[in-house]
Amino acid sequence: MNTSATPPSTAPKLAQVLFSVENNVAHITFDHVAARNAMTVGMYERLRSICLEIAQTPSIRAVVLRGAGGQSFVSGSDIAQFSSFTSGADGITYEASIDSYFAPLIDLPIPTIAVVEGLAVGGGLAIASCCDFRIATHDARFGVPIARTLGNCLSAGNVAWLTHHLGVGIVKRMLLLAELVPANELLANGFILKTYSPEEMDSAASTLARKLSSLAPVTQKASKATIHRILRSQLPNCDDLVRECYGSADFKTGVNAFLSGIPPKWEGK
Repeated sequence: MNTSATPPSTAPKLAQVLFSVENNVAHITFDHVAARNAMTVGMYERLRSICLEIAQTPSIRAVVLRGAGGQSFVSGSDIAQFSSFTSGADGITYEASIDSYFAPLIDLPIPTIAVVEGLAVGGGLAIASCCDFRIATHDARFGVPIARTLGNCLSAGNVAWLTHHLGVGIVKRMLLLAELVPANELLANGFILKTYSPEEMDSAASTLARKLSSLAPVTQKASKATIHRILRSQLPNCDDLVRECYGSADFKTGVNAFLSGIPPKWEGK
C-alpha cells in the first residue's frame, strides 16, 4: 500500500466551473469552496467557453449561475496570480483578459440569473452584474474592496458597467470607501430583483428561470443586445490609469500584504 498518498477524504478539491443543462435551463456553478469560490484563470477561461457553447445551443432558454457551498457566490479573483506582475503593462493585459472572459456572458442572447448567497466581491460582483437578474439571500454583500486590499483598479468597461447597474454613489462607496454593500440596499435600487432565505433560493431560482424561458426569445435577444450596444457606445480609453495602478509600488505592497495576511501600508507611490 502507498502510505504517501493523500487519503481521498482530505484530498484538495480542484477549482472548477461546473456546467449542466436541465430541461431548457443551463446551470453554471463556481466550485472553489476552500477559497470561497475565488476565480482562478482556469475558472475564468472555463466560464468563457461555457458561455460560448450556450450561445450556440438554441434549446437552452435561460442560465442560472451560482456558487457552490451556499456561503459565497464568488469572492473575487485568485490573488496569487498577481505576484508575477512586474509592470503596469501586466495590468493592461490582465484587465483586457477579464473583459474578454465576461464578454460572452454579457452577450448571451438569453436571460441569465445570478443566485447570490453570501459574498459577491470583485470578480463575483462583476459576474453578477453581467447577469440580467440577481436574487440573493438576505445576508448577501456586494463590493470591490480593492482600495483596502490590493491597490489596483478596474477597466473602464468594468467601471461603466457597474455604474450603470448600481449608480455612481454606490460604486464610489465600493471603490473609494471599500464598502461591502448589503443586499437590502441593492434591493431598494433595483440591482437585486428579490431577496430570500437560504431555504427558498432553489425554488426561487427555478421559478424565475421557468418564467424567463417561457417568454419570446427573439424579443429577449433584441432587448438585451440593444441595451448592451448603448452602454458600450461611448466608452473612453483609460489604459493610462490602469497602467499607473498596476505599475505602482502600492500595488506590489497590496499583493504581498494580502498573500502574507498582514494589513498593507499605502504610500501613494
